[in-house]
Amino acid sequence: MLSAIFALLNLGASFNNLNDALKQTPIGPMVDSGYVAYPSSQLYQNAVDLGYVTYFGDNQPEMYPNTVAHLGIPYAERPVGDLRFRATVPLNTTRVTEEAGGSPVDATSYPDFCIQGQFAGQPGGAGSEDCLNVNVYSPYGAKEGDNLPVLFYIHGGAWIFGNPRGFPFEHWVNQSPNVIIVSVYYRLGSLGFLAAPEFTDPAYGDFNAGLRDQIQALKWVKSYISKFGGDPTNVTISGHSAGGASVELHMIVDESKGLFSRVIAQSVGRSALPTPKQQQPLFESYASLAGCENGSVADQMKCLRGANISALAFAQDNALHRDFGYVPIVDGLLITGHPTTKFQCGEFTHVPLIVGSASNETLSLSPKLDISTGLKAFFPSLTDTDIQQFLGLYPIDDFDSKIQQFQVATGEPDVICAVSLSLTLLPWATHPHYSNTWTYRYNTPDPTLNTKYVTHAAENWMMFNGTTTGPNGTSTFDPQTDAQKAFASELIAYWLSFVRTGDPNTYKLDKSPVWEKYSESNLVRMVLTQQNSATESGNEMEILPLAEFVRCAFAISKAEACQH
Repeated sequence: MLSAIFALLNLGASFNNLNDALKQTPIGPMVDSGYVAYPSSQLYQNAVDLGYVTYFGDNQPEMYPNTVAHLGIPYAERPVGDLRFRATVPLNTTRVTEEAGGSPVDATSYPDFCIQGQFAGQPGGAGSEDCLNVNVYSPYGAKEGDNLPVLFYIHGGAWIFGNPRGFPFEHWVNQSPNVIIVSVYYRLGSLGFLAAPEFTDPAYGDFNAGLRDQIQALKWVKSYISKFGGDPTNVTISGHSAGGASVELHMIVDESKGLFSRVIAQSVGRSALPTPKQQQPLFESYASLAGCENGSVADQMKCLRGANISALAFAQDNALHRDFGYVPIVDGLLITGHPTTKFQCGEFTHVPLIVGSASNETLSLSPKLDISTGLKAFFPSLTDTDIQQFLGLYPIDDFDSKIQQFQVATGEPDVICAVSLSLTLLPWATHPHYSNTWTYRYNTPDPTLNTKYVTHAAENWMMFNGTTTGPNGTSTFDPQTDAQKAFASELIAYWLSFVRTGDPNTYKLDKSPVWEKYSESNLVRMVLTQQNSATESGNEMEILPLAEFVRCAFAISKAEACQH
């Protein structure tokens, strides 16, 4: 009964022919195949033929009638065996075709997430190495030729944890069924960012494998997103925290040029990017804990590629690193300089930009709220003189409390000053080829934290159905009030208007204020604040405080000392 359908799919038959076949062929339970049985019309709408294989997606008409999700679509070869610790290998579509055997492939369930690292002191290790997939969310009925704009989302998680399942997009597309959204899985922790000086010879391994995964996923989008109804020439890359830092890096990486046309950078983690030599102690500790301490680096890498993943997960969580963790490095190959310095020199991809952070966030930790300790932990190469200069900008008399002083003094260099690093402090800011920029300050606390402070990732809770990230790829979702849902819709409208047109105002909600551009003559940002009413907007424009501008100017002047 299904053989006629599969034959049509395998031969690349037109969707009109497939539809005719479906109308004539009753669909019964697919007990043996494991595929979801849909009525013929829904099966037709949810099938996407990529040329080398056909995928069936998932539609939840009772919740998100406007959205189809195709989950777990591979974009690269499995990074296992000899491909462990190596640069991403493009997908072998011939292999995928052969493995499918002429049958359509079920893409209705979330795939395995990538191997996780420690989270809040809890050990990692969950996940799979076979994780290089994307999730594609599209409007119901979208088809090739629709040329819908594309949002490409990169999750955060300090480069060591995170699972796209915790950041679902069905409700985004359901609200605005005129975009395609792609979220990417990429290698994390040691599997994505292990480094040794010897990696300058790719025979040993490759630097920045996790970032290379993201680039390969963008190349897959360029090749195949049109099959889902997307426009491969109109891609906005977006990310939060380490995802925001990823977005920033793509703006300075030559290999990413031409793969995106707009940027949304949320809470860019301005962590230090070490050199290969600086990562050698971490490599040695990691290899030793994995039982691979003996022999040359070639011997160690052979051992690490043959090691059980549980041994690597243990080594990943317990390897001692005095300064740096598993992060991207300035390798001279993919990343040729520190991002802030690159931006100062105008050496980046000039595209329309939304960039911002939360009101009170910091990524530094210090149990005694010691600013020196917090800054040194985040930027290990700062000298004592550098630290004293930073401290001089944040006298306690300027703040309501020691908590606020610590947050601002560490949060601005860590995260908040990313807003300024690419803007008016730099001589090229008024360059005629520089594109439009909008900045924001997210000002609504995460209601689950019972605090007045608006901390890191607060907007994720609002924009992703009340999500809270947990250890080992887990997430919880809290119910949202009508006012919170209304505020989330307002944020999503701004974001997707930018994705569609390069301007957050074109398709904003009627109640939302106009979001003014940031420029050298107009130092303004949108303050994103929830109202208790579902019918009113709490958002408003504000002028960037001069004191913050001056402090960020100093932070940016320390780009090389901070190694960012």
